[in-house]
Amino acid sequence: MEWLNYHHLLYFWTVVRTGSMTRASEELRLAVPTISAQIRNLERTLGEKLLVRSGRRVVPTEVGRLAYSYADEIFGMGREFLSAIKEQPTGRPMRVVIGVADVLPKLVAQRLIEPALRLPQRVRIVCRETGLQHLLAQLAVHEIDVTLSDAPFDPGLKIRAFNHLLGECGVVFAGTAKLAKALQRGFPRSLDGAPMLLPTENTGLRRNLDLWFESKGIRPSIVGEFEDYALLSAFGETGAGVFPAPAVIERQLRRLYRVRAIGRTDDVRSRFYAISVERKLKHPAVVAICEAARRELFV
Repeated sequence: MEWLNYHHLLYFWTVVRTGSMTRASEELRLAVPTISAQIRNLERTLGEKLLVRSGRRVVPTEVGRLAYSYADEIFGMGREFLSAIKEQPTGRPMRVVIGVADVLPKLVAQRLIEPALRLPQRVRIVCRETGLQHLLAQLAVHEIDVTLSDAPFDPGLKIRAFNHLLGECGVVFAGTAKLAKALQRGFPRSLDGAPMLLPTENTGLRRNLDLWFESKGIRPSIVGEFEDYALLSAFGETGAGVFPAPAVIERQLRRLYRVRAIGRTDDVRSRFYAISVERKLKHPAVVAICEAARRELFV
Protein backbone atom coordinates (compact mmCIF):
# COMPACT_ATOMS: atom_id res chain seq x y z
CA MET A 1 0.00 0.00 0.00
CA GLU A 2 1.38 3.40 -0.98
CA TRP A 3 1.34 6.07 1.74
CA LEU A 4 0.99 9.79 1.22
CA ASN A 5 3.65 12.00 2.80
CA TYR A 6 1.57 14.59 4.63
CA HIS A 7 4.55 16.88 5.16
CA HIS A 8 4.90 17.18 1.38
CA LEU A 9 1.15 17.81 1.11
CA LEU A 10 1.39 20.50 3.80
CA TYR A 11 4.13 22.32 1.87
CA PHE A 12 2.07 22.23 -1.33
CA TRP A 13 -1.09 23.40 0.51
CA THR A 14 0.79 26.28 2.13
CA VAL A 15 2.24 27.47 -1.19
CA VAL A 16 -1.19 27.56 -2.82
CA ARG A 17 -2.87 29.10 0.24
CA THR A 18 -0.28 31.89 0.66
CA GLY A 19 0.08 32.46 -3.08
CA SER A 20 3.87 32.14 -3.38
CA MET A 21 6.91 30.06 -2.49
CA THR A 22 8.42 33.02 -0.65
CA ARG A 23 5.44 33.54 1.67
CA ALA A 24 5.20 29.79 2.26
CA SER A 25 8.90 29.78 3.10
CA GLU A 26 8.36 32.52 5.71
CA GLU A 27 5.37 30.74 7.25
CA LEU A 28 6.95 27.28 7.32
CA ARG A 29 10.42 28.62 8.21
CA LEU A 30 12.00 26.52 5.48
CA ALA A 31 14.17 27.52 2.53
CA VAL A 32 12.43 27.91 -0.83
CA PRO A 33 14.61 25.18 -2.49
CA THR A 34 13.63 22.75 0.31
CA ILE A 35 9.91 23.38 -0.21
CA SER A 36 10.28 23.15 -3.99
CA ALA A 37 12.12 19.81 -3.74
CA GLN A 38 9.49 18.33 -1.39
CA ILE A 39 6.66 19.37 -3.71
CA ARG A 40 8.48 17.69 -6.63
CA ASN A 41 8.61 14.52 -4.51
CA LEU A 42 4.84 14.81 -3.99
CA GLU A 43 4.33 15.22 -7.74
CA ARG A 44 6.42 12.09 -8.40
CA THR A 45 4.35 10.16 -5.87
CA LEU A 46 1.09 11.25 -7.49
CA GLY A 47 2.38 11.05 -11.03
CA GLU A 48 0.89 14.47 -11.80
CA LYS A 49 2.13 18.03 -12.13
CA LEU A 50 0.60 20.16 -9.34
CA LEU A 51 2.15 23.61 -9.86
CA VAL A 52 3.18 25.61 -12.90
CA ARG A 53 4.80 29.02 -13.25
CA SER A 54 2.72 32.01 -14.37
CA GLY A 55 5.05 34.98 -14.60
CA ARG A 56 6.69 35.31 -11.19
CA ARG A 57 4.02 33.27 -9.46
CA VAL A 58 3.29 29.57 -9.17
CA VAL A 59 -0.31 28.50 -9.71
CA PRO A 60 -1.98 25.12 -9.32
CA THR A 61 -2.80 22.99 -12.34
CA GLU A 62 -6.24 21.43 -12.70
CA VAL A 63 -5.02 18.41 -10.72
CA GLY A 64 -3.34 20.82 -8.31
CA ARG A 65 -6.64 22.54 -7.61
CA LEU A 66 -8.22 19.16 -6.88
CA ALA A 67 -5.30 18.26 -4.60
CA TYR A 68 -5.60 21.59 -2.81
CA SER A 69 -9.31 21.09 -2.11
CA TYR A 70 -8.59 17.70 -0.53
CA ALA A 71 -5.62 19.08 1.42
CA ASP A 72 -7.72 21.96 2.71
CA GLU A 73 -10.30 19.51 4.01
CA ILE A 74 -7.65 17.22 5.52
CA PHE A 75 -5.90 19.99 7.44
CA GLY A 76 -9.22 21.53 8.42
CA MET A 77 -10.24 18.22 9.98
CA GLY A 78 -6.87 18.11 11.74
CA ARG A 79 -7.54 21.49 13.36
CA GLU A 80 -11.00 20.35 14.42
CA PHE A 81 -9.48 17.19 15.90
CA LEU A 82 -7.03 19.21 18.00
CA SER A 83 -9.81 21.52 19.17
CA ALA A 84 -11.98 18.55 20.16
CA ILE A 85 -9.12 17.01 22.17
CA LYS A 86 -8.39 20.30 23.92
CA GLU A 87 -12.03 20.66 24.92
CA GLN A 88 -12.16 17.33 26.75
CA PRO A 89 -12.68 17.72 30.52
CA THR A 90 -9.34 17.53 32.36
CA GLY A 91 -10.12 19.26 35.64
CA ARG A 92 -8.83 22.54 34.27
CA PRO A 93 -11.19 25.34 33.22
CA MET A 94 -12.21 25.22 29.59
CA ARG A 95 -10.51 28.14 27.84
CA VAL A 96 -12.23 30.23 25.19
CA VAL A 97 -10.55 33.15 23.43
CA ILE A 98 -13.06 35.71 22.17
CA GLY A 99 -12.27 38.57 19.84
CA VAL A 100 -14.43 41.64 20.37
CA ALA A 101 -14.53 44.22 17.58
CA ASP A 102 -13.60 47.57 19.13
CA VAL A 103 -16.73 49.25 17.72
CA LEU A 104 -19.05 46.80 19.51
CA PRO A 105 -20.76 48.40 22.55
CA LYS A 106 -19.25 46.88 25.71
CA LEU A 107 -22.67 46.31 27.26
CA VAL A 108 -23.68 44.25 24.22
CA ALA A 109 -20.42 42.29 24.32
CA GLN A 110 -20.90 41.55 28.03
CA ARG A 111 -24.44 40.29 27.51
CA LEU A 112 -23.33 38.13 24.59
CA ILE A 113 -20.38 36.56 26.41
CA GLU A 114 -21.95 36.07 29.85
CA PRO A 115 -23.81 32.80 28.99
CA ALA A 116 -20.43 31.08 28.49
CA LEU A 117 -19.87 31.43 32.23
CA ARG A 118 -23.14 29.64 32.99
CA LEU A 119 -21.97 26.32 31.54
CA PRO A 120 -21.79 23.36 33.97
CA GLN A 121 -18.00 23.11 33.56
CA ARG A 122 -15.64 25.86 34.65
CA VAL A 123 -14.82 28.29 31.86
CA ARG A 124 -11.99 30.76 31.54
CA ILE A 125 -12.67 33.51 29.01
CA VAL A 126 -9.95 35.56 27.35
CA CYS A 127 -11.21 38.67 25.53
CA ARG A 128 -9.14 40.47 22.94
CA GLU A 129 -10.41 43.80 21.66
CA THR A 130 -9.13 45.46 18.51
CA GLY A 131 -10.20 46.26 14.94
CA LEU A 132 -12.18 43.66 13.01
CA GLN A 133 -9.49 43.16 10.34
CA HIS A 134 -6.87 42.34 12.96
CA LEU A 135 -9.24 39.97 14.75
CA LEU A 136 -9.98 38.15 11.48
CA ALA A 137 -6.25 37.66 10.95
CA GLN A 138 -5.97 36.12 14.43
CA LEU A 139 -9.02 34.00 13.71
CA ALA A 140 -7.47 32.67 10.51
CA VAL A 141 -4.41 31.34 12.37
CA HIS A 142 -6.57 29.97 15.22
CA GLU A 143 -5.31 32.36 17.89
CA ILE A 144 -8.93 33.08 18.85
CA ASP A 145 -12.03 30.87 18.84
CA VAL A 146 -14.67 33.37 17.73
CA THR A 147 -15.03 37.05 16.88
CA LEU A 148 -18.04 39.15 17.92
CA SER A 149 -18.86 42.05 15.63
CA ASP A 150 -21.60 44.45 14.52
CA ALA A 151 -20.80 43.67 10.88
CA PRO A 152 -20.45 40.42 8.93
CA PHE A 153 -17.19 39.06 7.59
CA ASP A 154 -16.48 40.19 4.02
CA PRO A 155 -16.31 37.09 1.78
CA GLY A 156 -13.97 39.02 -0.50
CA LEU A 157 -11.17 38.69 2.07
CA LYS A 158 -8.88 35.70 1.54
CA ILE A 159 -9.79 34.09 4.84
CA ARG A 160 -11.89 31.00 5.37
CA ALA A 161 -14.55 32.16 7.82
CA PHE A 162 -18.29 32.00 8.36
CA ASN A 163 -20.85 34.51 9.64
CA HIS A 164 -23.34 33.41 12.30
CA LEU A 165 -26.09 36.01 12.82
CA LEU A 166 -26.82 36.27 16.54
CA GLY A 167 -29.75 38.63 16.22
CA GLU A 168 -30.86 42.17 15.59
CA CYS A 169 -32.79 44.88 17.36
CA GLY A 170 -34.05 48.42 16.92
CA VAL A 171 -32.48 51.58 18.29
CA VAL A 172 -33.32 53.74 21.29
CA PHE A 173 -32.34 57.42 21.56
CA ALA A 174 -31.42 58.37 25.11
CA GLY A 175 -30.40 61.47 27.02
CA THR A 176 -30.58 63.21 30.37
CA ALA A 177 -33.95 63.94 31.96
CA LYS A 178 -33.69 67.54 30.73
CA LEU A 179 -33.08 66.50 27.12
CA ALA A 180 -35.75 63.80 27.30
CA LYS A 181 -38.35 66.29 28.52
CA ALA A 182 -37.51 68.67 25.69
CA LEU A 183 -37.35 66.09 22.88
CA GLN A 184 -39.81 63.28 23.66
CA ARG A 185 -42.74 65.14 22.16
CA GLY A 186 -42.61 65.11 18.38
CA PHE A 187 -40.02 62.33 18.13
CA PRO A 188 -38.33 61.70 15.72
CA ARG A 189 -38.76 65.16 14.15
CA SER A 190 -37.63 66.63 17.47
CA LEU A 191 -34.12 65.27 16.74
CA ASP A 192 -33.70 67.78 13.90
CA GLY A 193 -31.06 70.23 15.15
CA ALA A 194 -30.72 68.42 18.50
CA PRO A 195 -27.19 67.95 19.92
CA MET A 196 -26.15 64.40 18.99
CA LEU A 197 -23.41 62.02 20.06
CA LEU A 198 -22.78 59.32 17.45
CA PRO A 199 -20.59 56.28 16.88
CA THR A 200 -17.92 56.77 14.22
CA GLU A 201 -18.59 56.14 10.54
CA ASN A 202 -16.84 52.74 10.52
CA THR A 203 -19.69 51.16 12.49
CA GLY A 204 -22.73 49.41 11.08
CA LEU A 205 -25.03 51.37 13.39
CA ARG A 206 -23.71 54.73 12.18
CA ARG A 207 -24.19 53.84 8.54
CA ASN A 208 -27.78 52.79 9.20
CA LEU A 209 -28.43 55.94 11.24
CA ASP A 210 -27.13 58.23 8.50
CA LEU A 211 -29.52 56.64 6.00
CA TRP A 212 -32.42 56.94 8.44
CA PHE A 213 -31.68 60.60 9.22
CA GLU A 214 -31.59 61.35 5.50
CA SER A 215 -34.86 59.50 4.82
CA LYS A 216 -36.61 61.45 7.60
CA GLY A 217 -35.10 64.81 6.68
CA ILE A 218 -33.44 65.02 10.11
CA ARG A 219 -30.19 66.95 10.51
CA PRO A 220 -28.93 66.61 14.06
CA SER A 221 -26.18 68.85 15.37
CA ILE A 222 -23.32 66.38 15.80
CA VAL A 223 -21.41 67.25 18.96
CA GLY A 224 -19.06 64.26 19.00
CA GLU A 225 -18.20 60.97 17.32
CA PHE A 226 -16.76 58.08 19.32
CA GLU A 227 -15.19 54.69 18.61
CA ASP A 228 -15.57 53.66 22.24
CA TYR A 229 -19.25 53.30 23.10
CA ALA A 230 -18.62 53.51 26.84
CA LEU A 231 -17.03 56.94 26.35
CA LEU A 232 -19.94 58.00 24.15
CA SER A 233 -22.40 56.98 26.88
CA ALA A 234 -20.36 58.78 29.54
CA PHE A 235 -20.65 62.02 27.57
CA GLY A 236 -24.36 61.34 27.16
CA GLU A 237 -24.66 61.09 30.94
CA THR A 238 -23.26 64.63 31.28
CA GLY A 239 -25.98 66.04 29.02
CA ALA A 240 -23.62 66.78 26.12
CA GLY A 241 -26.15 65.36 23.68
CA VAL A 242 -28.65 62.72 22.70
CA PHE A 243 -27.17 59.35 21.77
CA PRO A 244 -28.47 56.24 19.99
CA ALA A 245 -27.96 52.74 21.31
CA PRO A 246 -29.09 49.20 20.46
CA ALA A 247 -32.47 48.73 22.14
CA VAL A 248 -31.30 45.45 23.64
CA ILE A 249 -29.17 47.36 26.20
CA GLU A 250 -31.68 50.12 27.00
CA ARG A 251 -32.30 48.89 30.54
CA GLN A 252 -28.58 48.78 31.39
CA LEU A 253 -28.01 52.23 29.89
CA ARG A 254 -30.78 53.76 31.97
CA ARG A 255 -29.44 52.13 35.13
CA LEU A 256 -25.72 52.77 34.64
CA TYR A 257 -25.80 56.24 33.08
CA ARG A 258 -28.99 57.64 34.61
CA VAL A 259 -30.48 58.57 31.23
CA ARG A 260 -34.01 58.34 29.88
CA ALA A 261 -35.42 57.08 26.61
CA ILE A 262 -36.42 59.87 24.22
CA GLY A 263 -37.81 57.59 21.53
CA ARG A 264 -37.33 54.29 19.73
CA THR A 265 -37.35 53.13 16.14
CA ASP A 266 -37.28 49.72 14.51
CA ASP A 267 -36.43 51.30 11.15
CA VAL A 268 -32.76 51.40 12.19
CA ARG A 269 -31.42 47.91 12.93
CA SER A 270 -28.38 46.89 14.93
CA ARG A 271 -27.13 43.46 13.90
CA PHE A 272 -24.62 41.31 15.72
CA TYR A 273 -22.53 38.43 14.43
CA ALA A 274 -20.27 35.66 15.64
CA ILE A 275 -17.55 34.96 13.08
CA SER A 276 -15.72 31.64 13.14
CA VAL A 277 -13.58 29.44 10.93
CA GLU A 278 -16.15 26.66 11.34
CA ARG A 279 -19.39 26.41 9.42
CA LYS A 280 -20.82 24.39 12.31
CA LEU A 281 -19.80 25.70 15.72
CA LYS A 282 -18.29 23.11 18.08
CA HIS A 283 -16.63 24.87 21.03
CA PRO A 284 -19.14 24.53 23.91
CA ALA A 285 -18.62 28.11 25.10
CA VAL A 286 -19.09 29.54 21.61
CA VAL A 287 -22.20 27.41 21.10
CA ALA A 288 -23.56 28.70 24.44
CA ILE A 289 -22.97 32.31 23.39
CA CYS A 290 -24.78 31.87 20.07
CA GLU A 291 -27.70 29.85 21.41
CA ALA A 292 -28.32 32.20 24.34
CA ALA A 293 -28.21 35.25 22.05
CA ARG A 294 -30.88 33.80 19.79
CA ARG A 295 -33.00 32.30 22.56
CA GLU A 296 -32.82 35.01 25.22
CA LEU A 297 -31.28 38.27 24.02
CA PHE A 298 -32.82 38.80 20.59
CA VAL A 299 -36.18 37.05 20.92
